Amino acid sequence: MNEHEHENDIESELIGGKNPIVEALRSGRELNKIWVAEGLNMKSIGEILSLAKKAGIIVQAVPKQKLDGLLDVNHQGIVASVAAYEYAELEDLFTVATERGEDPFFLILDELEDPHNLGSILRTADASGVHGVIIPKRRAVGLTGVVAKSSTGAIEHIPVVRVNNLSQTVEELKKRGVWIAGTDAAKSVDYRLMDATLPLAVIIGSEGKGMSRILKEKCDFLYHLPMVGHVTSLNASVAASLLMYEVLRKRQPHTSGR
Repeated sequence: MNEHEHENDIESELIGGKNPIVEALRSGRELNKIWVAEGLNMKSIGEILSLAKKAGIIVQAVPKQKLDGLLDVNHQGIVASVAAYEYAELEDLFTVATERGEDPFFLILDELEDPHNLGSILRTADASGVHGVIIPKRRAVGLTGVVAKSSTGAIEHIPVVRVNNLSQTVEELKKRGVWIAGTDAAKSVDYRLMDATLPLAVIIGSEGKGMSRILKEKCDFLYHLPMVGHVTSLNASVAASLLMYEVLRKRQPHTSGR
């Protein structure tokens, strides 16, 4: 493999950074090899070395320039070759909800293209109790190394389903009793009025175009985020975070002492 190969081909097999690699090892993910930059303080990656030794994974010291050529992200002097990320099935998301004894809470990402946004969303999804994320196969970022790095390990814990047709998937979810919510500046209500106690899937639109018309028409509820300043929209991952935490807030009301 050389540095001129297609970005997604490389990043589907390599992850960089201490936290993503620790989480991959903890989760039992199949790692082929770990490269460490020469001169790196080994005490700073003690847990990684210990976990790698237990799993029988080779750790090799190489010049930092080699790591720079392998991965175009801040790798912190450590890169791992891993088995490609496995996508979940839709049924897996319902299983997670059932195992937790909770009503389903899914996130649907409509043609999100920025890997940093997807990684950030996965991180917040893990923190806020989302049972799984659904993305389309076409015109959208998948589970790459940049996404893994941006998620700081959450990619190992949040099931991601990749589907051929989001519209058909939404219809299937509705047949299974899941209500669909989306965001829209017009003809919508304040997101703070959301009924989050229902089995729910929240659709987040793409960075530039927002949610597609077809998906918008399938929504049971449309919400907007109040904007009192001069900007007209929020970053996709920020908007998604606000909606995810509103669901958590409604489902787990704050109690004193926490």
